[in-house]
Amino acid sequence: MSNSIGRNVLHQSLLCSTVFEHQSKRHSSGIPANSLFQAVSINQPAGASAARKSPLSTKFYGTSLNARPKMAMGRHRPVLITPRAVLAVDSASELAGKFNLEGNVELQVTVGAPTPGSLTQVNIEISYSSNSLLLHWGAIRDKKEKWVLPSRQPDGTKNYKNRALRTPFVSSASKSFVKIEIDDPAIVAVEFLILDEAQNKWFKSNGANFHIKLPIREELIQNVSVPEDLVQTQAYLRWERKGKQIYTPEQEKEEYEAARTELLEEIVRGTSVEDLRAKLTNKNDRQEIKESSSHGTKNAIPDDLVQIQSYIRWERAGKPNYSADQQLREFEEARKELQSELEKGISLDEIRKKITKGEIQTKASDQLKTKKYFRTERIQRKQRDFMQILNKHVAEPTEKKNISVEPKALTPVELFVKATEEQEGDSILNKKIYKLADKELLVLAHKPGGKTKIHLATDFKEPLILHWALSKKAGEWLAPPPSVMPAGSVSLSGAVETKFTTSSLADLPYQVQSIEIEIEEGGYVGMPFVLQSDGNWIKNKGSDFYVDFSYESEQVQQDFGDGKGTAKALLEKIAGLEIEAQKSFMHRFNIAADLIQEAKEAGELGFAGILAWMRFMATRQLIWNKNYNVKPREISKAQDRLTDLLQNVYISNPEYREIVRMILSTVGRGGEGDVGQRIRDEILVIQRNNNCKGGMMEEWHQKLHNNTSPDDVIICQALIDYIKSDFDISAYWKTLNDNGITKERLLSYDRAIHSEPNFRRDQKDGLLRDLGNYMRTLKAVHSGADLESAITNCLGYRSEGQGFMVGVQINPIPNLPSGFPELLQFVSEHVEDRNVEALLEGLLEARQEIRPLLFKHNDRLKDLLFLDIALESSVRTAIERGYEELNEAGPEKIMYFVSLILENLALSSDDNEDLIYCLKGWGNALSMSKSKSDNWALFAKSVLDRTRLALASKADWYQKVLQPSAEYLGTLLSVDKWAVDIFTEEMIRAGSAAALSLLLNRLDPVLRKTASLGSWQVISPVEVFGYVAVVDELLAVQDKSYDRPTILLARRVKGEEEIPDGTVAVLTADMPDVLSHVSVRARNCKVCFATCFDPNILADLQSNEGKMLHLKPTSADIAYSVVEGSELQDSSSSNLKEEDGPSSSVTLVKKQFAGRYAITSDEFTGELVGAKSRNIAYLKGKVPSWIGIPTSVALPFGVFEKVLSDDINQAVAEKLQILKQKLGEEDHSALREIRETVLQMKAPNQLVQELKTEMKSSGMPWPGDEGEQRWEQAWMAIKKVWASKWNERAFFSTRRVKLDHEYLCMAVLVQEIINADYAFVIHTTNPSSGDSSEIYAEVVKGLGETLVGAYPGRALSFVCKKNDLKSPRVLGYPSKPIGLFIRRSIIFRSDSNGEDLEGYAGAGLYDSVPMDEAEKVVLDYSSDRLITDGHFQQSILSSIARAGCEIEELFGSAQDIEGVVRDGKIYVVQTRPQM
Repeated sequence: MSNSIGRNVLHQSLLCSTVFEHQSKRHSSGIPANSLFQAVSINQPAGASAARKSPLSTKFYGTSLNARPKMAMGRHRPVLITPRAVLAVDSASELAGKFNLEGNVELQVTVGAPTPGSLTQVNIEISYSSNSLLLHWGAIRDKKEKWVLPSRQPDGTKNYKNRALRTPFVSSASKSFVKIEIDDPAIVAVEFLILDEAQNKWFKSNGANFHIKLPIREELIQNVSVPEDLVQTQAYLRWERKGKQIYTPEQEKEEYEAARTELLEEIVRGTSVEDLRAKLTNKNDRQEIKESSSHGTKNAIPDDLVQIQSYIRWERAGKPNYSADQQLREFEEARKELQSELEKGISLDEIRKKITKGEIQTKASDQLKTKKYFRTERIQRKQRDFMQILNKHVAEPTEKKNISVEPKALTPVELFVKATEEQEGDSILNKKIYKLADKELLVLAHKPGGKTKIHLATDFKEPLILHWALSKKAGEWLAPPPSVMPAGSVSLSGAVETKFTTSSLADLPYQVQSIEIEIEEGGYVGMPFVLQSDGNWIKNKGSDFYVDFSYESEQVQQDFGDGKGTAKALLEKIAGLEIEAQKSFMHRFNIAADLIQEAKEAGELGFAGILAWMRFMATRQLIWNKNYNVKPREISKAQDRLTDLLQNVYISNPEYREIVRMILSTVGRGGEGDVGQRIRDEILVIQRNNNCKGGMMEEWHQKLHNNTSPDDVIICQALIDYIKSDFDISAYWKTLNDNGITKERLLSYDRAIHSEPNFRRDQKDGLLRDLGNYMRTLKAVHSGADLESAITNCLGYRSEGQGFMVGVQINPIPNLPSGFPELLQFVSEHVEDRNVEALLEGLLEARQEIRPLLFKHNDRLKDLLFLDIALESSVRTAIERGYEELNEAGPEKIMYFVSLILENLALSSDDNEDLIYCLKGWGNALSMSKSKSDNWALFAKSVLDRTRLALASKADWYQKVLQPSAEYLGTLLSVDKWAVDIFTEEMIRAGSAAALSLLLNRLDPVLRKTASLGSWQVISPVEVFGYVAVVDELLAVQDKSYDRPTILLARRVKGEEEIPDGTVAVLTADMPDVLSHVSVRARNCKVCFATCFDPNILADLQSNEGKMLHLKPTSADIAYSVVEGSELQDSSSSNLKEEDGPSSSVTLVKKQFAGRYAITSDEFTGELVGAKSRNIAYLKGKVPSWIGIPTSVALPFGVFEKVLSDDINQAVAEKLQILKQKLGEEDHSALREIRETVLQMKAPNQLVQELKTEMKSSGMPWPGDEGEQRWEQAWMAIKKVWASKWNERAFFSTRRVKLDHEYLCMAVLVQEIINADYAFVIHTTNPSSGDSSEIYAEVVKGLGETLVGAYPGRALSFVCKKNDLKSPRVLGYPSKPIGLFIRRSIIFRSDSNGEDLEGYAGAGLYDSVPMDEAEKVVLDYSSDRLITDGHFQQSILSSIARAGCEIEELFGSAQDIEGVVRDGKIYVVQTRPQM
């Protein structure tokens, strides 16, 4: 600094005017250097210097500041002086308070500022209407907290026990109002509560009184004064709270006077000056604000020299970010250094010269470069209700959108492909269609009869030459032997040229040019080639084309058919416009902008198509620039247009916000022309400043002027890394290659970069400085998720233009939350911290703070969105960097990190209800852990399982919505297959879900160990031998028959599948309930069934695919070993004997119609109804009164057949007969057709009348009383029960045991639905251990269908000893995300003669259908008493266990019982013998 000051030494005003005038010098990036200091000329006349000082100087506001330094208020990194209190809000504002109360009730209070002699008016408005609403209130005088009761009171006000006033509200529509007038000037505040007297409901402010300060009257302020230094501090705090806005001089003056008024009001209210000072500054720092005694001396050092010396000290210290108190210390240290020179007899003029030359001795040391003063190590996060970030924005299901698409006509080349494939068969090695401008090139390689045949075809009309060779290893060019050269070929050195000829396929409607090459075996692995047309070479994106001869299926370009599951018409339009889009980013972004409305009309899939297109662009699968020069400002303007439109969609269509965010992060911010233009301008400045105008820098300059792209960000970083590595050129190439930029890509630009960088060592510092600044400009345009540029755009910056350069000024976004700039500063300072916990908290707090602004119309919404995207991305990168921090961490810390990442994911999701409840669950788990709860790990495991399900659901959404568009568009645009295949995976990895999944994997074994869960949950402990087979899902193989004993490793098991024939064991990582259908089926069939929680064990089991294993389970573990040698023979024989099948088939007796369409429970017999109906009727009157039994009637056996034979259903009967014949011919598609046909039956009048009579006589509601439509609903439910006889699972299950399906008859049990709080299933003998002294039960919230059906997640499970029914023991907490709830309704239950037979359990095969559809509700266990209230839990679980014991004792055998809990009462809805 000493030699560079010259005439432009930066004069430093500690009350920096950059806040208000915004004129300080800054880095060219727009980031202020350290605006503690303001630029002036060292030789500037004193008057001129004074004129440029801030209007907050002593010139305007008294004389006491003349001899003391001023507090910095610049836009530098924030002063970290922490105020102990934030004083009154701006008195000019009429809004005194706005509160969100429970139940979405809003309260708003406005205060009218009084003028001399007028009244103060307080207006209170609440969005709540009630005739009994009262304002319970009083006033505060001086500093006393006791209420006083003003004499002036609104009409209707009553005195309440001489302690408060009660004033009635006036109601209007949905709101209520009351106005208070205060005439006592000594009253400084009003306090109140709101009471709805009729409901005895109080509205409070977080449990306390609402407190509203009143403006102080002018007559009270006139005789009070306040020190100017405190006014200045308060002015700074006001400026900081308002987001550090740029003020005009008039606004500055108004702000200063407003700060003075606020302090005066505090003094009027009784606050002392010393208390004010303590509130505004730390007490420890008060001595730093004292006036310097040297100011008043005869030989005082002028402030301008002190400020210059302060700057020199700051620069030599490494330009640290000083807090306010450190700035003051530095100012005084600089003054002391100059005073020391003055005391040596040196004149002020000589001191000024010495400063210019840097000859003043200073004690500033380099250690300050790394030391941070008063650095905040952690922010204090606000307590938040996560329900405030709940989103339920779900896009309309794609199947409901009628997107009509005309079939696309095949191109000539596609017709050639089709004809060739039909002719040559299916031995294809490689197939790909390349887009060449508006033409296509087909490459098709296949291998018939040991030869390799290559077809090339194109719709080029001009003559075309193939320049080709062969390769024995990838990349080489070998001259082909003459025997493989087509007729007319010309041999060259190392290559061959062959002319394309008109295709010989005469049946094509269009002619194409083609070549066919046939190659005998010769060790060749591929064929490189290029094309030549009219003297011009045609390449594949700058590289050679290459045909791979290997049999690798991934090399064959897939044909993704008709674009099902996509906005097909839009994708085809995009493909048609790609030729135009390739010209430049300007063209691409403008085309995308033109398509936004069409995407909006296509809905979610439309934006999925835009995302796929932009993503392929970003990953360089598409050409960025082709023979077209565009100015950077034109590119950024096009970006700006596109992102503006996306911003509008974000506001108007909340259901698409998640995809819109993805598109924005892919596109980048863009900006007005001035920002884009700086890309061209600043590269010239870099070249000029550092004398590097030739070589690589000139080539890059030409490339930037022609077309800038995201590659330039990487090139700039590569140059910085090269310079920092002491000019190691390998560092340059490493950065480029790591980010996908090869030498070939550099050469492929329209303005190619041929040279490598070559700088001199004396250029190092200048280049690092200028390239660092330039990087910010590049990121400001190209990076959608760059945190630094996003923060800068939100907080504002100004960058001067120099010479030909344009200037840039981006103003701060107004009305940012209080303290938000400081929060972003904290994030910026910690963004590269190795320990990331504090950073994660800061990033998420920032996201929470700006979230409300993201849903409001705002001219700067786009900047806020890019900031939020950058914050979200930074969370992901931080957690990835922080894995090491968790290596030795305990479970509590890992759980806390999980909750942070989950919060990040929830903040970015359109439909985040499940994620929010998972987040609340982790909060409960952490609280339980800290309080040393016995079951904390067990509970945390259930939250972990639910979180995994939520992530799986998220991944399924990505796969369903995004992947089809990527596949179809990828095919149309000839995108590399690997890029298409990993599209969804990469989109998931770009968010928080992948990082969260890794953390869950780390936490899972810790929780299992703590909760003593082990690696297995054994559902059916059967020792078996079998051959390992790996399948994706059990459902896909349930109808298969294995011809040898098979151990299935199934990734997914839903719970309602059948177990395939020949299967001896099913092992899965999925979590079916122990009492689900498949679990019961496994125990009945003596099949080993277990869940494995350890991925390492599963991986080891999978590695034994095809081998025979011996599984030896216990109730909590499975030991396994590979079977070899003689043991293999013995075990195989043993298993085969077991697999011979049942010795005799199960027989059924066909039931006949007994002459009655409906019967009451008193008439239930074995000839009329199944065991389900008989058992529930048997319980009635025999169980204790505390166990409820629902009233029942039934449609007995034979009713279905009777209705079908009725004349009104003759057509249905005839159609069913034909379909049954079709089924007998093994055409299983007939099953679905039969079910659909059954639903067409009509109800005979006699059936309707009899059912109505029996239901009413039993006290059940008759659906028809609510209208004909309700009866039709009931009739449809009855038919669905009958039709379930022909569902696939039941049909194959009965056939497997040789049960005559024609003899199976279906009665229908009719019961009124009990709208359950909880549903349960009891096995009165523990099914896992076989312990008959222990009851096992599972409980779910809502209806029991989520327990017995295919609903993901686990139920709450518990065991209870029969001799100690008051002590149930919870085995697992619930993880099911969905509960089913229903209105008062009727359920029609299947009750066949094929259930609960000796040797065959048919229960659960057939459907029970409610008349009304149940509502799916996402469950919040954090407020569920069964989880959170130990006494309630013990009471309910004990009652369930007691009911099981009572019913088991009644029947005299182990029972499988289903029931519900309603308002604490137990109801049993069915029971059967436990199999």
